[in-house]
Amino acid sequence: MDRTEKAKKVLDILEKEFPDAATALEFSNPLELLIATILSAQTTDKLVNKVTKELFKRYRRPEDYADADLKELETSIIPVNFYRNKAKSLKGCCKKILEEFGGRVPDTVEALTQLPGVGRKTANIVLGNAFGKDALAVDTHVKRVARRLGLTDSDDPDEIEKDLTRIIPKNRWTKTTHLFISHGRKTCKAINPLCETCPIQDYSVYYKTQYGKKKVKA
Repeated sequence: MDRTEKAKKVLDILEKEFPDAATALEFSNPLELLIATILSAQTTDKLVNKVTKELFKRYRRPEDYADADLKELETSIIPVNFYRNKAKSLKGCCKKILEEFGGRVPDTVEALTQLPGVGRKTANIVLGNAFGKDALAVDTHVKRVARRLGLTDSDDPDEIEKDLTRIIPKNRWTKTTHLFISHGRKTCKAINPLCETCPIQDYSVYYKTQYGKKKVKA
């Protein structure tokens, strides 16, 4: 079975397993999702949502972040990891949005990745969820699931994105991100994956090489 066929079968199964798969970050516009995604690096979505609930009441426009006192902004996001660096990114990001994009969050990966604190993963999350564009974001869960399935041999997120977008239809890119994240959180965990109950174990290179015919508990 080639990778294209395997990807299709895996996604068909995971769509039945997670019919409501979507981003867990709470937002009401592109700016809010951009801010939330920057904050989510090495921080749980649950904690980010708790922080942004109050943050978004105080900071509503790019101007609010760009003009904010850095110490006050840091205090507003202090529960998240690396809050000092992230506060600088939020200010710099919104300043550039004002200076170069007319105060509007840009809607291309090329433009988004010019913003401080924004890499391809963040850009693709914003494009796929705030703008409704076809975009595949590679986070730690997507990377792990893709590698264990044998859909990529790379360890580099950008290369993994290229590998996946070559074998997955464009109209499934955004959904793939959500499905792989959901599967990674529930079953294909980094430590002690639940291989015995995995609905896609028949397509997993990891399962076959690690457990073979013994089918011992992960």
